[in-house]
Parts: sequence; C-alpha cells; structure tokens
Amino acid sequence: MDATTLWLIVGIVLVVIVGLVGFVAVGRRRGLGTGDQPPSVEVPPRGWEAPARDSGDEPSASEVDIAAAPPEVELEEVELVPEVPVLERPEAPESRLVRLRRRLAGSNSPLSRGLLLLITRDRIDEHTWEEFEETLITSDLGVAPTTELVDSLRDKLRVEGVSEPGRARAILRAELVKLVDPTMDRRLNADRTDQPAVVMVVGVNGTGKTTTVGKLARVLVAEDKDVILGAADTFRAAAADQLETWGSRVGVPTVRGAEGADPASVAFEAVKAGIELEVDVVLIDTAGRLHTKVGLMDELGKVKRVIERQAPVGEVLLVLDATTGQNGLIQARIFAEVVDVTGIVLTKLDGSAKGGIVVQVQRELGVPVKLVGLGEGADDLAPFDAEVFVDALLEAA
Repeated sequence: MDATTLWLIVGIVLVVIVGLVGFVAVGRRRGLGTGDQPPSVEVPPRGWEAPARDSGDEPSASEVDIAAAPPEVELEEVELVPEVPVLERPEAPESRLVRLRRRLAGSNSPLSRGLLLLITRDRIDEHTWEEFEETLITSDLGVAPTTELVDSLRDKLRVEGVSEPGRARAILRAELVKLVDPTMDRRLNADRTDQPAVVMVVGVNGTGKTTTVGKLARVLVAEDKDVILGAADTFRAAAADQLETWGSRVGVPTVRGAEGADPASVAFEAVKAGIELEVDVVLIDTAGRLHTKVGLMDELGKVKRVIERQAPVGEVLLVLDATTGQNGLIQARIFAEVVDVTGIVLTKLDGSAKGGIVVQVQRELGVPVKLVGLGEGADDLAPFDAEVFVDALLEAA
C-alpha cells in the first residue's frame, strides 16, 4: 500500500470520530444520555377538570403542580358484614300429602293394576277372582291379607248383589282402608316435655337413611320445632358431611365426631347439646348395618342405651326400601328385636314399589308406617295417611 492511500484512510477515520463526538455532545445538551428514556407524562383521570381561574392571571409554579395532580379521594371506612346464609323454608306437611296422592295416583304399581282388574270387569267370575288374588300377592300384600281381602269382597258383592261399578268401587275402598288400618297411631313422638324428644333412625345400608334424617329435619322445622342432628354414623366420613349439609339448609346444627369415633359417644353428646340448648327434638342418624351382622346390631343397642342415660328415646324409626319386598320384612324383624322399633319409614314409594308392603310390614311388626318417601326432592317425605294412600291407588286404577 503506497503512502497516499494510507493517508486517505487515516483522514476518513478522523472525520468519522469527529462526527460521533459532535452527535454525543448535542444529545447531552438536550438532556438525553446514552440509554436514557424520554420523560413520562402522568395523565389525569378521565373526567377530571383543573380548578377554574381568571384568564388574565399567570399561574405560579406551585399552581401548575397542583393543577397537574389528580384530586385526592377520601376513602370511607366500610364495615365488613358477614354474609348471612338464606335459609330454605320447607314445605308444610299438608301440601306434601297432596303431592303424595298425586304421585301414587300417577303410578302403575301391581296393586293398582289388580284393583283396576276387579272394578272394570262387567262380569266377575271365578277366573277373575283368581287373577285378582294372584295380582295382590305379587304386589307384596302377602298371602294372609290377600285372602282376607278377597274373601270379604266376594261376600259383600255377592250378598249385596252389586253390579254398578261406582258401588263396587266404594266397597273396595272401605275394605282396603280397613286393611291398611287407619286406627294405628301414626303421629311422630317428637314433642318436647321437660327434655327434648329423641328420635333414632336405623336401617340397613342403601335404604336412604341419612337422606331420610335430613328430610325429617325439614318436616320438623316446617312445624316450627327446634332441632339438633346427631351424626352417629362414624363409619362413613361422607355421612356426617351429608347430614351437616342437610341441616345447614334449614338452620339446624349438627353434632359430629371424628371418623371412626364411637357412635354411642357422638349420640350422647348430641343429646347433651340438645338438653343444654333446650331444643324440641334431637334426631340421631346411625350407621347402616346388615341385619345379619350380630356385632353391629349389638352396637345399635348400645347406642340406644347410652342415649337413655340422659333422656328417653321416644321414637325409633326403621327406614325400609319399599322395593325390597320380602327381604325388607326379614330386616324389619331383626331390627325390631334389637331396638324396639316404633315406626316405619318407607322410601321409594313413588311408583316403582308394589304398595302391598305397607300392609304386610305393619302386620309383621305391629307398628305403623309413619312416613313415606316419594322421590329425590328435598321435601319428598310425607306423613303416611291410610285413606290418602287407598284413594290414590283407586285413582291410579
């Protein structure tokens, strides 16, 4: 490379260096350094206006600062009020009976079909009676009640020479009501005396026992009674949670213990709390148990004995699935031997059940059906009424 070319390159480099130095100097005079960001501008909130002033006045520096700042907002102290849960108002027992009749009347049970067979025939011969008798037996009415009903009907219709369907229906109604027995006392023993009334609810697994306790609490609340629930089913963690949920919906507290705790101790504490709070009714939910398990059945007896150290157990309700038929009767016998059952609750009596189980279980135990479950709704538990039950069956027929 010759000397001329070398000096030319040196000259170009010097010109570039001088240009960069000048650019940096200009930037510093403008207040921007290398890597600096432009100053941020705070924008007042939308809808805010600066204070009014005379147009001829020049604002001072302090006034400019004030005008550029958003106004101060005074915050009021707000007292936080805990949210009060809205309690449900359960349906009254009277309207439940109306729905019971409507549900049963809309069913197609074997018992209803048997009644339809009899009252719609123009001529009732021996074959009709045999068919009628067979249908009643398959409806879980039982052999003895069926024979009693058929013999009574045959005598009355023959002696009175009844041929008009309306009269035949009236005779049939009277005989059915007598069979279901309206003279049995179906009232719940749930009235407070000097101590709360104590109601134990027992039954095998899968009959809807815990749900029945929750629904029964609603029935009692609808009658303006103060109730406490005792979650003595400590074998299933979900049972206490389920019961507590039922109670919270209507403002009823639940006494519960740890999972696996002694059921008798939980029941004892529930009754103790009921006495201290002077409630009207203490409802005790017990664990479902197979009637064939002797140890579990003995434990049920223990629960009752422990409760009675503080207050008498005025009601022991046995929950039966109305669809189980003869198996339900076997269960009923054994439970009655252990805890002296005072009343029956029949669940699932909403169309799928055969209906005759009402008569048979009452005859087997000598205790009345007091409540019936009609479906899955929260208020689908109703007091049982013999005449409403029979009328609904005849409406379905």
